[in-house]
Amino acid sequence: MKKLVILGGGESGVGTAVLGKQKGYEVFVSDKGQIAKKYKDVLEHFEILWEEGKHTEAKILDADVVMKSPGIPDTVPLVKQLVEKGIPVISEIEFAAGYTDATIIGITGSNGKTTTTELTNHILKAGGFNVGMAGNIGDSFAKMVSEKNHDFYVLEISSFQLDGIVDFKPHIAVLTNITPDHLDRYDYKLENYTASKFRIAMNQTEEDYLIYDADDPIIEDWLQKHPVKSQLLPFSLTKKVDQGAYLENNQIVITVHKQQFTMPTDIISLDGKHNIKNAMASSTVAQLTRIRKETIRESLSNFQAVPHRMEKVLKIQNVTYINDSKATNVNAAFYALESMSAPTVWIIGGVDKGNDYTPLFPLVHEKVKAIICIGVDNDKIIENFGRVVDIMVETQTMREAVRAAYEFAEKGDNVLLSPACASFDLFDNYEDRGNQFKEAVRNL
Repeated sequence: MKKLVILGGGESGVGTAVLGKQKGYEVFVSDKGQIAKKYKDVLEHFEILWEEGKHTEAKILDADVVMKSPGIPDTVPLVKQLVEKGIPVISEIEFAAGYTDATIIGITGSNGKTTTTELTNHILKAGGFNVGMAGNIGDSFAKMVSEKNHDFYVLEISSFQLDGIVDFKPHIAVLTNITPDHLDRYDYKLENYTASKFRIAMNQTEEDYLIYDADDPIIEDWLQKHPVKSQLLPFSLTKKVDQGAYLENNQIVITVHKQQFTMPTDIISLDGKHNIKNAMASSTVAQLTRIRKETIRESLSNFQAVPHRMEKVLKIQNVTYINDSKATNVNAAFYALESMSAPTVWIIGGVDKGNDYTPLFPLVHEKVKAIICIGVDNDKIIENFGRVVDIMVETQTMREAVRAAYEFAEKGDNVLLSPACASFDLFDNYEDRGNQFKEAVRNL
């Protein structure tokens, strides 16, 4: 019996454990931290061996294959030992994809991937497809494959998950954009991070498709130097494309296999230029899967925004409070600030991942009246924006930050939580950060 060892007892780890057990592996789950009760219950139910608070090396180094959860870096000594021993260390999507014949739509990018994944899933469901949405969002892909095999999977895939693939190949790959993010995991080199994102297309053939942002100079430059085999379907707001999607007179024009259809941008339920791009990407997928044009248009007009992404919370004394906690990097914060049409009090801060804040200076100068820092270490933010904005305040809790924003905001202003940083210094994750923001606003 082959031995499958899983490092990390979270959503992807436990999902892989269940699928591995079902497929006849001897499974062992090891987590250096604590495993949540809901996941322990699942492991107990399936009679899967597990440990927490430690890694028993003898058991782990005896594996035939190891599934590593995306949060564990490749540089961890135990992972290096496994690689030196020649034991394959793979990600959940690599493991699970081996047990399904479904059509896989893989979506990655620095920003917009969650919205594009949810939007694509929304359109495919409306088209009557048997579709599962998983990956970096919601349920684990492996768990889905073990429970009920769908005909289509729409997977949101992070660069960390792509680092652990060998044969994984989506039939349709979407690359929303590439901006500096997670550089702390890639030796602070953008080209390493870019190479990681492009792994989504590395096993694709001429029968597969790569949908990507043709306005993104990093993507365009990479494709010229490293051509892929898949059929290219670019989308653009600034130039016409023969195949793919472009914008003309406030109409989205999509051409796939010589079939063309158009729709006005004002039917899209989500605001902002970046959401036109997300809609273009999702609609191109829908065209490839031959969903009716009317269904695509309807789906774009009735789609609800993703929580914690430009989510309007409340209006208090004519001040609008916006929760964009999902903006964990500079580019996401750029989109948020760009869409502000009123003076803005901006709440920013958290764990800096090697951020370069200079692209934000013109927008901050134009739109931001006060900055509220929320983080354990705000020195870099103060240093960068101290000369751009007159009012800057440091806070240590979300309640304090919202209270300060309330003091500075006047009628007609916006208060925007768009942190441009990871959340782990003060919060469990970006959802916890966003929920605390919403609660603090409701308690004003």
